[in-house]
Amino acid sequence: MSVQSSSKTSITQRFDSYQPSKTLLVWACVVTAIATMIIGFSWGGWVTGGTSSKAAATAGDIARGELASAICVERFNAAPDASAKLIEFKALNDGYKQRQFVEAGGWATMPGQTSPDSRSVQGCATALAV
Repeated sequence: MSVQSSSKTSITQRFDSYQPSKTLLVWACVVTAIATMIIGFSWGGWVTGGTSSKAAATAGDIARGELASAICVERFNAAPDASAKLIEFKALNDGYKQRQFVEAGGWATMPGQTSPDSRSVQGCATALAV
């Protein structure tokens, strides 16, 4: 029993008296920093500033198109001859002709613009087709 007790004591004493060198501490910090970055970018969902800017711009474009589509549908439904125009719109079977119909009607052209955005025209035509 005293042999086991003395081996525990010697391990504890060796651990307590261990003095790592400055070089070892610096390398441990460098390796830890690199491992943190690898884990963060691989599994942690971290992205670079450029990637986040592109994602934000794409999300903004999509949101703007959805809002313009909703305004287009509202304008279409507010027109005095909306029910007749809806029947005429649904009679068109081709998606391209439906988009042309929406563009020609002017419902997808937002205030301050001279022509409609293709995303808003597509979204409006899709919403009206349902």
